[in-house]
Amino acid sequence: MKSLTQRQFDFMGKRRIAFGVSVAMLLAAVVAMLALGLNLGLDFTGGTLVEVRFSSAPALETVRQTLEATGFQDVAVQTFGASTEVLIRLQQAFEAGVGDQVVTLLQDAGHDVSLVRAEFVGAQVGDQLRDQSGMGMLVALGIVMLYVAARFQYKFAVGALLALLHDVIIVIGAFALFGFEFDLTVLAAVLAVIGYSLNDTIVVYDRIRENIRKSRIDDMPTIFNESINQTLSRTLATSGTTLLVLLALVILGGDMIHYFAVALILGVVVGTFSSIYVSAALLLPLKLAREDLIPAKKEDPEAEELP
Repeated sequence: MKSLTQRQFDFMGKRRIAFGVSVAMLLAAVVAMLALGLNLGLDFTGGTLVEVRFSSAPALETVRQTLEATGFQDVAVQTFGASTEVLIRLQQAFEAGVGDQVVTLLQDAGHDVSLVRAEFVGAQVGDQLRDQSGMGMLVALGIVMLYVAARFQYKFAVGALLALLHDVIIVIGAFALFGFEFDLTVLAAVLAVIGYSLNDTIVVYDRIRENIRKSRIDDMPTIFNESINQTLSRTLATSGTTLLVLLALVILGGDMIHYFAVALILGVVVGTFSSIYVSAALLLPLKLAREDLIPAKKEDPEAEELP
């Protein structure tokens, strides 16, 4: 049985199928974002923050279920410093006495708990962060494009940029489609996905450039296939080990980083797909040729006149 390094997969031969899958995912993501919108978290929408102190460390999932069972919606629960200090985020307008109401409900459920503070969290900071983060993402993509264009060639930069946009749109669209909460931790995960996917793409592009310069053929699909197959084991090993860590975070990490890990898992899966198929296959419609990397030698008229 051949190993991954020995077996040659015809990735470019299946590129139209891969493009079809990518277009379908992109359309679903865009429709979900336009029709359903993002389920923005407290960081962006504003709401109520209640800090309570337990006599002993509680089970955070039990606290959340207790509050949601009594009518509170979109409750986020996390420890704050000590394991007995708990922050409860409520995605609702602040009301006088809401802190006492939360404490009473928890006491009725058998918890020994006291109120530390209850306050309103404004959405103005969230709006500012959303605008700045969106601008920051655009700036980051612009810098990435300039970097790839300087290191490789502008057609590589266009391919890398389109692949990164492909990954980001699908991850954000998945959050809109399934109604997952989108907060600052998820935004940080999206930015991390850009870095992860770009790193994978650069590895493939570097091998493509190297093989174009070494090869004596001009068949780009063949060169791309060879390059992707040569980096495939590295790509799968990196993605696989990363996914193992992220799955552990989803299972054991708790509510606070749950969607952060989910966003990274989606990003790693989609980024691996795009680095294998999308980023390289896009170089074909961009008409990448050997001359783009190896300029033709200028003829020396003086040498032609010599006998």
